[in-house]
Amino acid sequence: MTKENYFSKDELKRFGTITEFQETMGNKFFDWYGEVMKEGALTVREKALIALAVAHATQCPYCIDAYSSACLKHGADEEQMMEAVHVAAAIRAGTSLVYSVQMMDHVKKLSM
Repeated sequence: MTKENYFSKDELKRFGTITEFQETMGNKFFDWYGEVMKEGALTVREKALIALAVAHATQCPYCIDAYSSACLKHGADEEQMMEAVHVAAAIRAGTSLVYSVQMMDHVKKLSM
């Protein structure tokens, strides 16, 4: 099978078929996912914004598509969505920078 692109929106539409090769675990995932994403201590809108931010941090084009739509559907606006993405980017940058402490400790140890 030849594909024009590595990621295809058609694949996102077929996500529900992941149960085909392992029905029990696939169904458990969908049950758990459904429970996680429903209204609770956080609103569905807040969860969609978190998911959008995580989608960018993990660089999942399927999730970016899905949660961009979910955010709009649940009342988030473009500014809120972009702010959520910036939060993810700041955390990701901070994660890279905090590891510099290891580098600095290592360099200081080697320089002794």
